[in-house]
Amino acid sequence: MILSMRNIKKFYGKFCALDGLNLEIEEGALYGFVGPNGAGKTTAIKIMTGIMYPDEGSVIIDGMETGTDNRRLKKKIGYVPDSFGVYNNLTVSEYMSFFASCYGIDGLRAEKRITRLLQYMGIEDKADFYIEALSRGMKQKLSLARALIHDPKLLIMDEPTLGLDPRTRFEYKQKLSELSELGKTILISSHILTEISEMCTDIGIIDQGSMVMSGRLTDVMKMVTSQNPIIVTLSSKITQAIKLLKEEKNVKSMSIKGNDLLINFEGSRKNEAELLAKMIDAGLPVVSFSREKGSLESIFIQLTGHDEERTVLSYENQSDL
Repeated sequence: MILSMRNIKKFYGKFCALDGLNLEIEEGALYGFVGPNGAGKTTAIKIMTGIMYPDEGSVIIDGMETGTDNRRLKKKIGYVPDSFGVYNNLTVSEYMSFFASCYGIDGLRAEKRITRLLQYMGIEDKADFYIEALSRGMKQKLSLARALIHDPKLLIMDEPTLGLDPRTRFEYKQKLSELSELGKTILISSHILTEISEMCTDIGIIDQGSMVMSGRLTDVMKMVTSQNPIIVTLSSKITQAIKLLKEEKNVKSMSIKGNDLLINFEGSRKNEAELLAKMIDAGLPVVSFSREKGSLESIFIQLTGHDEERTVLSYENQSDL
């Protein structure tokens, strides 16, 4: 376990920003940390990075509890904030050299590492540019290069692709995937749920200061899909199919759109297979039979208090039968 937050509480006056937050990240994970505005993500990140301390609970990073040896502990973390900071009077090389010196890296060792990281991020030709002359995308690449200067085990990133153009966002995501494959553990806080679902191996959803769901992304998506309706497409005999389905105890409700039947079905995979067999045995011309695929957006909406906006509402003009 590279990062463990246990029963974290944080108050701003009487306001409880984090209310018993528990979070665990396995080494090598690419972890998506998501939640609505005001859920407590920023406070949690400040506590992870040692910028802020919790009022209650403990934070353990790579076997070390925060507050014990902060200098050594911070060498384990690379942090990419959501804003770049005020360094416009420095060149790219000066900026990298300054942060290298903060970690005791200087001389030829620093020069080699800086050159290698700028090349890795594709901005080696910007070494003598002043930071104020860089685009938003270039600054984000530089920010990631800087976070890697001391070769940390854990990268914590707050909205790293916010405001980037599509091409730069794609390149940035590729770099994060490469770093994950190289063994870096990465936490990404983001509002762009499609990116989280495309990139991440694990996810944690926070709401009102508490973790409401966490786990392997594939397991979470399977769970979401298993709760979604079954969509059956028929080439004909819709009325006959409806009559058969009304007699099935696991069918709780149905909706129809053209030749598609949307079935609220409560049962196991075996029950689903049995239903499909019955429909075929009854001579119904089944073209397709599958659960509606879940999305990260749908589970996010449901878990953060907006159940009426379920994914099934993408089917327009439904009428209950």
